[in-house]
Amino acid sequence: MQRYIFYIIIVQLLIFSTSCKDDPKIREDFNTESVISTFYLIRHAEKDRSDPEDLDPELNQKGLGRAMHWAEILSDIPLDAIYTTDFERTAMTAAPTSVKNDITVQYYEPETMNIEQFKADNLGKKVLVVGHSNTTPDLVNKLIGEDAYMAMDDSDNGSLFIVQVVNENATSQRLHFDCNCPKER
Repeated sequence: MQRYIFYIIIVQLLIFSTSCKDDPKIREDFNTESVISTFYLIRHAEKDRSDPEDLDPELNQKGLGRAMHWAEILSDIPLDAIYTTDFERTAMTAAPTSVKNDITVQYYEPETMNIEQFKADNLGKKVLVVGHSNTTPDLVNKLIGEDAYMAMDDSDNGSLFIVQVVNENATSQRLHFDCNCPKER
């Protein structure tokens, strides 16, 4: 019986060792390291709505609190870059995280962004992107290569989209964070 088990083990080892050696694809995959790019995308925090004609309002008190809350939520992530659109509300939302991580904010234009260049520029990095109710889900869709997310509700300032790109394969998830931020006055 022991001799029979011994032969089975030897045969299995021979099959395994020859099948791995002869298949170059297995060798290539075994030696390839994965490159992981992670994008954290949020919409700007609550804006001051007191002047409906102001096209570039700052954050209100609740928005300032939420911006600090985002900095706390993202504090354990070693970010490499932060991007915002060129608006006061997005810049103010990113500011606490930028200061905490000592990262200079870079501006991007959602309408003219070359998504492939953006992914190449941030290959292997952890990146925060602050946008708007329409541009944030649109950018997520471009990063993952499918139309999975619709424009955000105007009251949604607490969604966090996380996109991971591993060797050109993208996955996404959407989380929501409530904020016990100061109320609007």
